Amino acid sequence: MFKFYFLLWVRWAFWVSLYSVLGAAVLALLASVATYFYQGALQMHEAIAEALLDVFLFWFGVAWSVTILGTLFLRLKTIFNTCIGGYRLRLLGCQSGEPLEALGHGDIVKVWRKWFMLLLWLVAALSLLLALLFAVFFTEEGVFGWFNIYMLYGLILLAGYLSFMLLGSRCKKVRTQRC
Repeated sequence: MFKFYFLLWVRWAFWVSLYSVLGAAVLALLASVATYFYQGALQMHEAIAEALLDVFLFWFGVAWSVTILGTLFLRLKTIFNTCIGGYRLRLLGCQSGEPLEALGHGDIVKVWRKWFMLLLWLVAALSLLLALLFAVFFTEEGVFGWFNIYMLYGLILLAGYLSFMLLGSRCKKVRTQRC
């Protein structure tokens, strides 16, 4: 079972990372280009390139916050009905209790809400644990001096692994089956 959850998580983390970062980069690039043209499309030189890079980096952080949420929802559907290492997660139907073969985004809304709340609680617990560790071992940075969007993303990925193992016990419509 450990191998199943680990491989499921690796696959999920790869696609969540790829889609959220690419989506954020595209949105940040669009914002940078729009800013460049809105300001008159001046001839490119070093100062303008640095300013556009700053605009890109600013919008990347904002856009990444949005694309992470969208990607977490969209990629949850893909963890079901995929055979990995002899096991798979199955989503049961609301009325029949039978496993659903073809999933739509409407089928996973309730599961996503429960999974997302589990993910939030796990991220909060991991954040508090890290804050405690940093307060004890790294007093010069402060309690939350380490906290940024990149560390938060790492915590989301780590909590995602833990949440997959707990999903079957937290959500009655999710079962792990042999395949």
